[in-house]
Amino acid sequence: MKVEQIHDFIQEATKADEILGSSLIQSLWSGYGSIKKYELLGCDYPTAIVKHVKPDQGAHPRGWNTDLSHQRKLKSYQVELHWYESRRNCLKVSNAKIPACIATKCDGLEVLMVLEDLDASGFDRRKSFVNEQEWQACVKWLADFHAENLNASVSGLWETGTYWHLETRPDELERMDDPELKKSARAIDTKLRKSNFQTLVHGDAKLANFCFSENGSEVAAVDFQYVGGGCGMKDLAYFVGSCFRDEEAEEMEEEVLDYYFNQLSLNLGKGRSVVPCEELQKDWRPLYRVAWADFHRFMKGWSPGHWKLSDYSERVTREVIESLSTE
Repeated sequence: MKVEQIHDFIQEATKADEILGSSLIQSLWSGYGSIKKYELLGCDYPTAIVKHVKPDQGAHPRGWNTDLSHQRKLKSYQVELHWYESRRNCLKVSNAKIPACIATKCDGLEVLMVLEDLDASGFDRRKSFVNEQEWQACVKWLADFHAENLNASVSGLWETGTYWHLETRPDELERMDDPELKKSARAIDTKLRKSNFQTLVHGDAKLANFCFSENGSEVAAVDFQYVGGGCGMKDLAYFVGSCFRDEEAEEMEEEVLDYYFNQLSLNLGKGRSVVPCEELQKDWRPLYRVAWADFHRFMKGWSPGHWKLSDYSERVTREVIESLSTE
C-alpha cells in the first residue's frame, strides 16, 4: 500500500479532517513493518496507533530467517487481525483492558490495524522494573483475561497459543544441545495441553507488552499475535520470567501464584464461569513449573546462553523432567 492509500484509510476510519503527522514507535520484528502514532484533526481521536504489517523475509536478529519462520510470522499477524476484528463490535465489558480496534484492512499479505492510542487513554507508562503494585496489576490482568476466556473458541486464533509452542518450533528443538530435555519436550507439551481447564492465553505476556496507568495500579496489554488456546500458567510463568531474575523469580513464585488464584477466584465468583476455582487451581497450580520448563526448552534451542536460562530455570526443568518420568 502506498502512503496515500494508508492515509486515506486512516482518515476514512477515524473521520479525521486531516492527518497532522506521524511518528515511529517501533519497527516490527525482522523488518515486517512498523507501528506508528498518527496525530489527527477534526475527529474523536486526537491520536491513533497504526500497526502496518508489510512482510519482508529479511534478516532475523538471531538468524532464524527460514521459510517456516516466515510462515509463522505471517499467520501471527492474521491471528492478531482476527483477534481485533472479532472484538471491534463486542459489547462485553472486560476487566482485561486491550486497545479498542477502530478499523482494519487486509491487502494481500499487507495488514493495517488502526487502534486506540493507550497513551491518550491514560496508560502512558512503560516499565523495565516493577514494584509490588505494578506486578500485581499485570497478574490481575492475566487472571481477568483467563477467567473471561475459559473454554472460549479458538476459531481464527492459534489452536495452541504462545510464540514458543513446540509444534511451531521444530528448528529450535532440533538445534537444542540437551538430549534429556529434547526427549521430554513432547511430554511437557502434552502435560500442558491435557489440562482439564483450557482458556485463551495472551501468548507473549512479557512486561514490555503491558502499558501502565500513571500510578501503576492498572494496566492494558498489547501485541496479540500469539493469542490462542492453552493453560493460563503459560502466560503467568512467562510474565514472571520477564521481570524477575533467578533467585527473585524463585522467591516470588508462591506469592505470585497466591495472588493470581485469588484474583481468578474473584472473577469466577462473579458468575462469569461455572468452573469452581478450587478445581481449577488444583489442576493449574502444579502446571506453573511445567509451563516454565516448556519455555526453558524453547530458549535453550533459540538462544543458548540467554540470561533467562538461569540456575532456577534449569533446576525447575530438571524437576519437571524427573516428575514426568515417574508418571
